[in-house]
Amino acid sequence: MTAQKLPAPFPWSCYSKKLAQKIENPRHCGQITAEGAKERGMRLVKGLEGQCIDGNAVCLYLLVDESDGVIADAKFQAFGQSALIGAAEAACELLIRKNYDQARRLTAELLDRQVRDKEGINAFPPETFPHVNLVIGAIENATEQCFDIPFAEAYVPTPLDIDSQISDGPYPGWKELSTEQKIAVIEDVIQKDIRPYIELDAGGIEIVNLVNDRELIIAYQGACTSCYSATGSTLDAIQQILKAKVDPGILVVPDTSFLHGAQTPAPVAERI
Repeated sequence: MTAQKLPAPFPWSCYSKKLAQKIENPRHCGQITAEGAKERGMRLVKGLEGQCIDGNAVCLYLLVDESDGVIADAKFQAFGQSALIGAAEAACELLIRKNYDQARRLTAELLDRQVRDKEGINAFPPETFPHVNLVIGAIENATEQCFDIPFAEAYVPTPLDIDSQISDGPYPGWKELSTEQKIAVIEDVIQKDIRPYIELDAGGIEIVNLVNDRELIIAYQGACTSCYSATGSTLDAIQQILKAKVDPGILVVPDTSFLHGAQTPAPVAERI
């Protein structure tokens, strides 16, 4: 057998550093037992995808609060390539504290963003895409067992494509929603389309208040509190996304008490 005919090694060197670390030190590897779920008063659902006989299989264990459909804990067991372990680990991190409807909208793209070292450079090489899709399939299988669980009263599922950067807007029935429901819609968009990018640079964003159903007050966290773009390009991007996906009348204003060294933004009237 010649060197050319030897099988190529699995592309470990092509993984991002974050992905490699999660593969080597998975925190969510394991299982949740029926007895453990009963003790915590929650529902255990399992999502299976793939087969060991084919070389790759994954099982996700989700502990779901039956009062609001929120995932309280997530574990996985995997058999196969290292990419499957990394994808399952990243998925578990993203799933915790989301409800099962939000979990169902998790995509391979968002999963990849979770473990990228740099924006625009994929964490998973193309050879591993089937393994990522196995995990996405396992999530779908698990969440299908939760359709009878009601959501929190304030939760309003977004009909928008998670990866879309523009929409016809505004959110259907926006003006008729309660303030709590409007905040829930905004939080869903932030969680899916804004927070993943900010967290890549060790930053964070939280909603402080929605004033007069129009002025959104946000607080930056982590690295964002000392970043000049927090009151410039980052702020503009956040506002554009929310205007496009929620309502054109939304104004985003950062709470400057959380900022350290960043420039104070101009009054809203001057920025618009």
